[in-house]
Amino acid sequence: MSTTAESTGIWQTIREAPAPVKALLVGVFVNKLGWFLQVFLVLFLTTSKGFTPVQAGTALGVYGAGSVIGLIIGGSLTDRVGPRASVMISMFGMAGFVLAIAYVPSYAAVVVVIALAGAVGQFYRPASAALLTELTPQNRQVMTFAIYRLAMNLGTTAAPLIGAALVAVSWNLLFIGEALAALAYAAVAIIALPGRSKAAPAADSASASEPKGSYLAVLRDHKYMLFLVCMFINAAIYMQYLAVLPLHMKAEGFSTWWYSAMVALNGFIVITCELLVTKVVQNKPARTVAMTGFVLLGGGLAFYALPGGLAIFVIGTLLWTLAEIIGGPTMFAYPGMAAPKPLLGRYVGGAHAMFGLGSALGPFFGVWVWNSVGAQVWLWCGVLGAVGLVLAYVGMAPARAEEAVDLTPVAEGGQA
Repeated sequence: MSTTAESTGIWQTIREAPAPVKALLVGVFVNKLGWFLQVFLVLFLTTSKGFTPVQAGTALGVYGAGSVIGLIIGGSLTDRVGPRASVMISMFGMAGFVLAIAYVPSYAAVVVVIALAGAVGQFYRPASAALLTELTPQNRQVMTFAIYRLAMNLGTTAAPLIGAALVAVSWNLLFIGEALAALAYAAVAIIALPGRSKAAPAADSASASEPKGSYLAVLRDHKYMLFLVCMFINAAIYMQYLAVLPLHMKAEGFSTWWYSAMVALNGFIVITCELLVTKVVQNKPARTVAMTGFVLLGGGLAFYALPGGLAIFVIGTLLWTLAEIIGGPTMFAYPGMAAPKPLLGRYVGGAHAMFGLGSALGPFFGVWVWNSVGAQVWLWCGVLGAVGLVLAYVGMAPARAEEAVDLTPVAEGGQA
């Protein structure tokens, strides 16, 4: 397989991808087609189970917290047992816990099962990303992650429509559908994904003796820690399009339809244009691409603070959407580029966990700031975008030989 910079087009990348990579793309698409739990959880708990809106909201928050923890555990699990086994554990566990949600009798039991579903259901994400990294030449990793993101976005976009059709028949059918989607991904892992030794053919006798390290070794990589803060900031301010933007547009007198149009505009551009943009930027330095993304993300959100009516909302949305399609694939491919091989799963898991944490906390803080200072919240988003720009410049700088991560193993009890 050619690995020259000229051979990284969209279709050539797909066509020449190893069979396990293609299987991963199909598996994650099918799994996301059944992504019902988070979308319909509050509605299910309040209408079918009879819990209060506060109880339902709390359960959704527990699900989010479990997901962040699951990403961290998934990174460690990937390094310990390999990506294929991690995907299988995640999908079989998710299927069981999702089905249990429909049948457990008490609120306490529901919350426990939801937490477990949130955690176990995320084990697959570091595993999938690590396997994509291992099986893809470095010059094609950004494009491969862009295709992976497209598969996830297409599945996630279709899932609410499929879920609504299932709910119209039966709530139980909704949970059965999500369990079947998880089992389908597990079947893909069993049939098509390589075992640990095949996924990493370079793991000869020398690499096999390398220390495995732990999350403490990740923490000692100070530059990578700055990148993790970048991931948190990126997610926290990005999520304001779901938290603050609808409040702002309503305050400006625009109907829900216009807000929906902004969200649809973003989704349409991401799905139709991200691969084309990635074809242009994939061979640029990762630091440059990430910095460009932060300029557009912070600038686009700050643009909402300007007067000017609907045009301001359209232009701002176009700017931060451009940030998403320029920087997104590179930001998610970068952990695999930066990670020492024994810590690949933990590096990837840490990045996904910080993005998940920012996604969970960002809306809370965004609404709080909106209630305090109104539209000036967008200026604070711009400031945080500038902070992310600086952190990306420092944290994603090319590593020097003397900056190699210390993989000295810690005591067994400190492994994570």
